[in-house]
Amino acid sequence: MKPIADRVIIKPAPAEEKTKGGIIIPDTAKEKPQRGEVIAVGPGKDGNLMTVQVGDTVLYGKYSGQEIHYEGNDYLIMREDDVLCVI
Repeated sequence: MKPIADRVIIKPAPAEEKTKGGIIIPDTAKEKPQRGEVIAVGPGKDGNLMTVQVGDTVLYGKYSGQEIHYEGNDYLIMREDDVLCVI
């Protein structure tokens, strides 16, 4: 997959299975992760270079991006503006 313009493809981190206290979280109560690894980066838009790079771990908004399922894996495609920060 190769994103176009100012889009990035992110592989979300897995949801937490346990709390810090050791309590197992059921599937119905798990929250969507807001962190992931950048898998691919588009060329940029209107001559602006992209800030994020492949391999960066990033934080993004809770409802950001479009979820897709490709070759057995889940990914998010979002604009670079939806990425909040690089960790």
